[in-house]
Amino acid sequence: MEGVPARRRIRRATSPVGPPRTRAPLAPPPGTPPSRPFRQTDPVADILDADLADAAEQISPQGNGRPQPALDLLIWDAPNIDMTLSTVIGARPTAETRPRFDAIAAWFVEGAGEPVGEVGTAPEVEACVFANIPPVVGSLQRWVEALRGFGYAVFARPKTQPDDDIDQAMLDHIAVRAHSHLLRRLVVFSGDGRNFAEPLEALVRQGTRVVVVAFSEVAGYAISSDLLEFIDIEDVPGAFVEPLDRVRLDALPPDGAWLRPTRSLRDFVSSFTARRDR
Repeated sequence: MEGVPARRRIRRATSPVGPPRTRAPLAPPPGTPPSRPFRQTDPVADILDADLADAAEQISPQGNGRPQPALDLLIWDAPNIDMTLSTVIGARPTAETRPRFDAIAAWFVEGAGEPVGEVGTAPEVEACVFANIPPVVGSLQRWVEALRGFGYAVFARPKTQPDDDIDQAMLDHIAVRAHSHLLRRLVVFSGDGRNFAEPLEALVRQGTRVVVVAFSEVAGYAISSDLLEFIDIEDVPGAFVEPLDRVRLDALPPDGAWLRPTRSLRDFVSSFTARRDR
């Protein structure tokens, strides 16, 4: 097919991906009655309705004739990245082993520096983190506020059941932006191929450059794809304060490497025996 890469592309994150979308300061909408205080937490329905209305205006044959604005979009699948981080380091993530959202924002924004279009304007950038919030919030409040301070929008949904997920919310938001904007580049931080592989490859066929950023140990869907680009998250400049305690099979030293166990042999056998003897 014309315009479709003929082979798999895997690259290091030596060049950035992504300009911040200029937003007006938070303020009550004009004409807001005193009885309706302005909210920083917008109901999902309000946001989605507005986005769908914008999308309809952009794609309508009777629209105002304005070209669709170019957009680079970053989607961060917080549950998946957190879970896969635990998997690759064999331990619960700490402040030292979690990704640095400020460095990732800088890397993403720098990639949209080239002007596009006749007026020479840079594409807009939007970065969104999708998170499930458990009943006991704990330090998540500070984390969410830090993300907002870095320029990320946060979609937060209560997690009341073990199978509560936000994958469809991410896919819905991508679809809305693909209609309301000229989606130039989509950067998805997720190793979830079951839900993302098909929709992301479909976007590539429609002309969007799609980059998957995740851990190579769990992102086979992107590594094996002929359409998607893949970057290991640890290759994003400054994403981690120190190198993670992992040996990547896609970057082994020439002489090989020992992969030490992530769990004591005696501990494993003890738990295995207990399950077997039940």
